[in-house]
Amino acid sequence: MAQRARIKLASTEIEKINQICSDIKDITQKTGVDIKGPIPLPTKKLKVTTRKSPSGEGKASWERYELRIHKRLIDLGADERTLRLVMRVPIPEGLNIEIEMVDI
Repeated sequence: MAQRARIKLASTEIEKINQICSDIKDITQKTGVDIKGPIPLPTKKLKVTTRKSPSGEGKASWERYELRIHKRLIDLGADERTLRLVMRVPIPEGLNIEIEMVDI
């Protein structure tokens, strides 16, 4: 049964995700492994609304904060050499990466 490596990337900064995706694409092109992705997944938006005045006196004004979590999904062939090269890619701080093996 054939196996594939599924790489899930998540970060609040889109530039970091795009940089890692391009690094992984370069590795797969050099080794000749087939790749599917990066597939953009829906962005999770965490919203928090707070009142500006702490005591409740005065004008009812509000502050709105939003945190966006961007996600990407990459599927590539489970070649041992390619996976070792992908594991050596330097991961910047604030980026979550998850690699799992999936049967096709």
